[in-house]
Amino acid sequence: MCTGMRFNDTEGRMFFGRNLDWTFDYGERALVVPRGFKPASPFGATSEVSHALIGMGIVEEGQPLLFDAGNDAGLAVAGLNFPGYAEYAPAPIEGKTNVAAWEFPLWVAANFATVDEVAAALRDAVIVDEPIAPKWPSSLLHWIIGDATRSIVVEYTAAGMQVFENPVDVLANQPGYNWHAENLRNYLNVSSAFDSKGAFGQPLAPFGAGASQRGLPGDYSSPSRFVRAAYVNANYPAKNDEAANVSRMFHSLAQVAMVEGGAAAYDGKFEKTLYTSCFSAVTRTYYFNTYDDVTIRSYRLDDYPLEGDRVIEA
Repeated sequence: MCTGMRFNDTEGRMFFGRNLDWTFDYGERALVVPRGFKPASPFGATSEVSHALIGMGIVEEGQPLLFDAGNDAGLAVAGLNFPGYAEYAPAPIEGKTNVAAWEFPLWVAANFATVDEVAAALRDAVIVDEPIAPKWPSSLLHWIIGDATRSIVVEYTAAGMQVFENPVDVLANQPGYNWHAENLRNYLNVSSAFDSKGAFGQPLAPFGAGASQRGLPGDYSSPSRFVRAAYVNANYPAKNDEAANVSRMFHSLAQVAMVEGGAAAYDGKFEKTLYTSCFSAVTRTYYFNTYDDVTIRSYRLDDYPLEGDRVIEA
């Protein structure tokens, strides 16, 4: 399972991050895809990378399989597990932009500079169940895409392409985004205030800070993580420098991180937060740490060749 988040600093600059939660890793590492790289796009959705990008993923047959990424224009995308709901087109559709599921994050980050551009392109796009290799079946995902102005959620289901405005700037896993947004109405009572109202005819002081948050969910389920992430993201004070905002992202995502032994998956193995990432759109820097090494590492896109014909493993 996973959780994604987007916010702006006091100057309107975007920070975009995610937790990737699973029972095992894929050997993922930070990748740089330069402008000019020509991916093996099965249906020609991306003939050549127009925006250099940096993110997390693996390389298969010379191709970047991206879990999340941000590009040189400040646009970012992350894929989150969405089984039971995601249902891709079984074959390409003539007259449409056909994007293989494995290349969707690359297609977004390589071709577009803004969420507006992505949303316009999605009107004529189809996500196709076309694995890159037999050992890598298409992952069942939905995606959060953000820039400095807003974020959207993209879901491809039996109903086809669906794009949702995302005013809370977070995403978790199944059910779909509309369900999560509606579920927030169950928590209208939750507040960050230190409440000492006289509800019983006399002023009663709470047992310290946080009493008004009773009922805020804290379990590992997707609905609970969505609510908790939305609450933290809405109430964290805006910060005005890079270090403070990177700290904000990692502290916020720690509120919905999964600890080994806390939640078993379908196969009895325990999920944990394999890594947490943060992309700074203004410095074009990708930060991450892992479950076993909480040291935050940073990779700046501009420290790597921005033109080239191969994927760079940072």
